[in-house]
Amino acid sequence: MSKVWLITGSGNGLGRHITEAALAKGERVVATARNIEQLDDLVKQYGDQIRVATLDVTDEEAAQAAVRLALVAFGRLDVLVNNAGYGDIRPFEETSSEDFKKLMDTCFYGVVNLTRAALPIMRKQRSGYILQISSVGGRLATPGSAAYHAAKWAVGGFTEALAMEMAPFGVKISALEPGGMRTNWVNRAIKNRPQLLSDYEASVGELLRMMDGLQGQEKGDPVKVAEVVLQLAYADELPAHLLLGKEAAQGAELAEEQRAADAERWHAVTISTEYE
Repeated sequence: MSKVWLITGSGNGLGRHITEAALAKGERVVATARNIEQLDDLVKQYGDQIRVATLDVTDEEAAQAAVRLALVAFGRLDVLVNNAGYGDIRPFEETSSEDFKKLMDTCFYGVVNLTRAALPIMRKQRSGYILQISSVGGRLATPGSAAYHAAKWAVGGFTEALAMEMAPFGVKISALEPGGMRTNWVNRAIKNRPQLLSDYEASVGELLRMMDGLQGQEKGDPVKVAEVVLQLAYADELPAHLLLGKEAAQGAELAEEQRAADAERWHAVTISTEYE
């Protein structure tokens, strides 16, 4: 029997690939995007197999409405894919409070809003999958992405705790952590770059120069990631975190090695803070 999916950020990038893969498999999909005209071709091709909804994930009422649409159209909700998000590379000092909050609202609270809407349905069904499209940036950090890393690390902790809460009800939750993929992520992340303060040229400036040549050369294949997402929605169990891609695995391993080295170096201080 086919499953019912709700996918955020379906208009382009990885979300579009996941939506296409699910529909091609015969799944029923509520596809959401800020601009639903991007989904017109899929509506024409798949007819009653798809419903579309305009959705700004930062709007909690709109998130609730998208879940209700799945119930009205298809009678249940089996898989939620929290995919909507973006990057914004600039020094924290040159990131306004408004821009920092906007990114956090989309990349973290958007996940919270959709998850909050879907969880009661899945708990009552005693089944369901919630797949958070996070990033290896939820395990390691680079200069220039303080807001993005804050959001993705938050997604990781949120997911891990929630997976424990929902396991008794048969609801499986996982944060997927890919490395760079050939989507439009880089272009958007560097589009509104500031005039860097000279002090940041050696850190954030170096990253931006690397990004200039990266678009279209990323190692991650979003079509293959979409195929993995479909497989996970039928898995008997899921890890709370799942790295995707060799570069993601290598980067995470280096980050863990550095943390382990720091923990060993500072061990005496760590254990010095308890009552004798």
